[in-house]
Amino acid sequence: MMIDRLETSARMSRIVKHNGTVYLCGQVCADATKGIKEQTKTMLDKVEALLDEAGSSKKHMLSATIYVKSMDYFADMNAVWDTWVPQGYAPARACVEAKMARDTLLVEVSVVAALK
Repeated sequence: MMIDRLETSARMSRIVKHNGTVYLCGQVCADATKGIKEQTKTMLDKVEALLDEAGSSKKHMLSATIYVKSMDYFADMNAVWDTWVPQGYAPARACVEAKMARDTLLVEVSVVAALK
């Protein structure tokens, strides 16, 4: 079984493909000075681009783990998430409150998907 690692550094690979499955590293927003809705939107834009690069799509997501800085952001994050996920293609999902790597980050997501 071959493992294909893309955009690899000493610390991590942004994409790992193995046995028909795509694993993405945790994704955060493009601009951490923005609010939760904008952070969620740009985070999901990055996920979509990586899935495309890997030969997958958001319709092929298997699972997502979402980390929010505070559950106070849960409803606003979900408002963006719910419009981003195609109807009928919701992945298995967990959402937890977590301390972020940087104080200004409000949300992060890790996604596993099937190849097309």
